[in-house]
Formats: sequence, structure tokens, C-alpha cells
Amino acid sequence: MEAALNARGCLLSAPLTPNVARITPNPRGFPGFGLSSVGVCKFPRFGVTSGGIYCKDRSFPVIWAEAAAGGNVGFVSSSDVCGKFAGFGVSACGIYRKNRSLHVCKAEAAATGDGKPLFKEGEKEKPGGIFGIELSTLKKIVPLGLMFFCILFNYTILRDTKDVLVVTAKGSSAEIIPFLKTWVNLPMAIGFMLLYTKLANVLSKEALFYTVILPFIAFFGAFGFVLYPLSNYIHPQAFADQLLGVLGPRFLGPLAIMRIWSFCLFYVMAELWGSVVVSVLFWGFANQITTVEEAKKFYPLFGLGANVALIFSGRTVKYFSNLRQSLGPGVDGWAISLKAMMSIVVLMGLAICGLYWWVNTFVPLPTRSKKKKEKPKMGTMESLKFLVSSPYIRDLATLVVAYGVSINLVEVTWKSKLKAQFPTPNEYSSFMGDFSTATGIITFTMMLLSQFIFDKYGWGVAAKITPTVLLATGVAFFSLILFGDPLVPTLAKFGMTPLLAAVYVGAMQNIFSKSAKYSLFDPCKEMAYIPLDEDTKVKGKAAIDVVCNPLGKSGGALIQQFMILTFGSLANSTPYLGGILMVIVLAWLGAAKSLDGQFTALRREEELEKEMERAEAVKIPVIAEDRNGTTSSSSSSLSSISGDS
Repeated sequence: MEAALNARGCLLSAPLTPNVARITPNPRGFPGFGLSSVGVCKFPRFGVTSGGIYCKDRSFPVIWAEAAAGGNVGFVSSSDVCGKFAGFGVSACGIYRKNRSLHVCKAEAAATGDGKPLFKEGEKEKPGGIFGIELSTLKKIVPLGLMFFCILFNYTILRDTKDVLVVTAKGSSAEIIPFLKTWVNLPMAIGFMLLYTKLANVLSKEALFYTVILPFIAFFGAFGFVLYPLSNYIHPQAFADQLLGVLGPRFLGPLAIMRIWSFCLFYVMAELWGSVVVSVLFWGFANQITTVEEAKKFYPLFGLGANVALIFSGRTVKYFSNLRQSLGPGVDGWAISLKAMMSIVVLMGLAICGLYWWVNTFVPLPTRSKKKKEKPKMGTMESLKFLVSSPYIRDLATLVVAYGVSINLVEVTWKSKLKAQFPTPNEYSSFMGDFSTATGIITFTMMLLSQFIFDKYGWGVAAKITPTVLLATGVAFFSLILFGDPLVPTLAKFGMTPLLAAVYVGAMQNIFSKSAKYSLFDPCKEMAYIPLDEDTKVKGKAAIDVVCNPLGKSGGALIQQFMILTFGSLANSTPYLGGILMVIVLAWLGAAKSLDGQFTALRREEELEKEMERAEAVKIPVIAEDRNGTTSSSSSSLSSISGDS
């Protein structure tokens, strides 16, 4: 038998053909392992007893070897499975005890019973599949990646189109968005989730998937080819004008919901595509068919793929929006562009269904434990009480709410300026295509840099980048709107007006804020839960999901509605919105600083507890031989050994 014990460059070799007299049974319960007293005695400083291998003049822990196939034994260890134990060492002359620390290697089988090595020198066992990835894993990950690409490709087209429809429509403006989000989008989202819960109780998972996604595909196809061409006939323009004359211009936003109801329905369906198809259908399906190990390895790649989809879909929107330039006079260029883009959405939707069918048909699902963990269900009042009682969760909740409110305050104001600069649907849509492409590129780059930021500067700096970016760009944006007149001569040298400059700065604000959110804010938020105890972790996440996410999304809209109804228009509310933004972001930065101190303290405490648990858990069996030749066995913990000097 050829075997070797490798530890940090030291090699201890056994003879090729040891003279084996007998094999003693394994006394400590390691199956397939035996010890040869004659073979080991080839090493003059070692002996064998029923308790294991021992050094005749120094005590050392028993090191058992794992059996190779067929029950044969070897003593080779690779360096990557070495474990550090204080008090012992390995050298060419044997295993010895030192005053400090040494590496005891876990043994692995390395030789066959006929004396031939299992692998040739330098040869390693190669995993199957492609690029080291098993084929069974590729059959899941590749279709999932394509599904994610198609879903987000569609979402980018729908997101850009919904803004074009409701902002540039006759009798509407960006002021419709806060009312639309609060009084139409939110109720329909709640209604959908109630319906989804009912359907989940009566339908299979596959039937539920098709039942949910096919109505989306049918609606977007019908909108491009039926609803939009008939919009002049089905929208109550005259009735809305009469109500506007009675109620006044401050009710332009609420009345626009009724005036362009089919466009508002498209807006809501596009919003639901992002929350339902992406979050519920795709991630639910991905979590169903992947293991934890696969998720850790491939889920980050999905994030990079999402930004690639953003880049390509932005170019698609740009291309079809520019079709108007090649059409003759009197032709509705936006109607033609809309038909083309909705056709792509339908084709991508059918491709998603096809990929889903293929995975369910040809890919075996991983086995899951049937034991279910009980999750605490917290109502709104219970969630509020828990948020108030915990400083850590309260700071984390401030981060979530502050982002939702602040991004909404700037975004709606920016879209109102965007309409003023690009009044036609094709011009507006073309700009949004460039905006989506730039967002994808910047976010892709930020995701690549985020690991360096976390490693180099830590959680605290990463958590402060998003509010800092939003504050700096937000101040620049509102300053151009409020104090743009003195800058007219300077901006004219660059061929820009204050309005165009505000549009570009607002676009930069949205691009960098969203890229910072996806690459830094979201990972920071999820990392903040890690050092919490299990009860606080689960209850805190439930409280933030119940209260803070909806509050952040609707808080900005409610503030804008109040400002519009109070001051008459969004433009008149701009100075106050800028002041509110500054206050919210400063509170966000304060909460991030406070949370950083608590997060760091909890991480240190957690690491200390883990070190103490490892020290208490590790027990090292020791066999010693005294000068009279008798042996004794004992067990000492790692902590006591490491304390020897």
C-alpha cells in the first residue's frame, strides 16, 4: 500500500509494500478502517494500540484515515482539508507536539489495496458537465436565466411605455402618477394578491403559473391592437372637461384617471408585471427547483443578466420610438411603435411559458424537507409596536421608508419636466429608451464594484452611498428648477436650456440612485438581518414587509397629492418638495450611521460567540505512552490545548 501524509509541505511516506501481520478492528467507530501494527512499526517513533496510533515519546491526537473504495486504507491528505489544532505538528520524522500550534490534517484514502495509487501524480478528479457545472444543474439554470431575461426585457418595455401613455396623453400630466399609485394601483395590487391566494389553494403550481401569466400576455396584445386604436372613442374626454371646469385645475390629476382609463389600466398592469411575474412567479419557481448551493452560485448572475436585458430592451424601445421619422405625414407613429413593442412583449411572454413547460417536463425537482417552519404572522398594529420597540429595526425601517419616499419625490417632478422637454409620445419614449440603457450599464458596473466596496470600506460606507448620491443629485436637480434663470448664459454655451439641463440632471439622479439601490442598498438591507437573533430577524422582516415597504411607496405619493391640492400644481410645490427631500435624506443618513454602529457590534458579538462554541465543541483524543511502556487515553478540548506553553 502506497500512502502519504501531507501537511504544509511535509510528506510522511509509508513503504510501498508493508509487511502486514494483522489488521486490528477500528476501535472508534470509523467504518472500513483498520491499523497494522507491523506496517506502522516501520516508523521507529510510532506504535499501534487498540486506542489508535501513538508517538512513543510524545503524545498526539489519534488521526483516523478515511477508507478508500473497497475498505482499503490510505494516509494522504490534500492541503485544502487541513484543520488547525493547537499543540501538534507533522514533520518528516513523525508527528510531534509543539509549544504553540500546528496543522493536523484530515486523512483521505489515497491508495488501493494492490499498492497502486488511485490517481496518477498531478491528476485530479474532474467534475462532470460543462465548465465544471453538472448537466442537471445547467438544465435548470440556463432556462431560468432565459426566463429572467425575457421577463425583465418585457418589464423595461412596459415600464417605459406606461409613463409615456399617462404623462403625454391629452388632458393629463405627471401629476396623475401619485393619484394613480395610491387610488388605482394599490387597490388592484391588494385585490390581485387576494385572488392569487384563493387560486393557489385550488390549482396546481403549473396551472397557477399559466392562469396568472396568460391574462397579462393577452391584455398587452389586446391593448396594442384594440384598446389603443379605439382610445378616442372609449375615453370620456368631454365629460372630464366639464368636471375640470367645475372643480378647477388642481383636480387635473384625479380627473385624468377617468379621462384616460384604458391608459391607466395599462399602467397598473405594467406595474403588476414587475411585482407579480418577477417577484411571485419567477422567484417562486426558481426557489422551488434550485438548491441552496445552486442559488448561492447562480442568483448573483441573474442580477447581472437582468441589467443586460435592461440594456437590450432600452435599445429596442429607442429603435421603435424612432420609426415616426420614417413615416409620412398624418400617420400615427406612436400607434405603429406601440403595436411593434406589444408584439415583442407577447412573443417574449409565450417564450416564458415555453421555458416554464420545458423545465417542468424534463428537469427533476430537488427533494425538500416536508417539515415546515412556523412563521409569525404579524398584523399592522403588532408590526408598528415591534418597529417602535427595537432601535435596530427602527433604523432599518427608516432606511426602507426614506428610500421609497425620496425617490418618488424626485421622480414625479422629473417626469413633469421630461414631458415639457419631450411633449410627443415618440420623443418621450425615445428618451426613455436611452434612459433604460444607461441604467442597465451603470447598474451592471456598480454590481461589479459592489464587492470591492464591501470588502474595502465595509457595510457602513456602502449603506451611505445611496442616500449621498440621491441627496447630491436631488439638490442639483431642484436647484436647476428653482434657480435656473441666472444660469441661462452659462448653459447656452453648452447648447442647453435650464429645462434641458434639469432633465439630464434628473435622469442622472434616477440612474445613479437606482443603480446604487440595486447594487448596494438592497444587499445592505438584507445583510443587516444576518446578525440578529432568529426571533428578531423573522419578526423584524415581517414588520418591515407589512408596514415599511407600502409606506415608503405610497408616502411620497401622499405628500405630492397634499402639495398639489394645497398649492394648485406640482410646479408650485417644487420648493417645498425639495425641502422635504433634504430632511428625509438627512434622516436616512443618520439612521444609516446609527445602524452601522449596532451592526458592527452585533457582528463582533456573533463572531466571538462562534469562536467560543467552536472551542467548547472540539475535543481531541490523546494517547500517551509513559516510560514504562504503558499507554493511556484522554480527551482534551481545543481551548485547553491552545493554552499550553
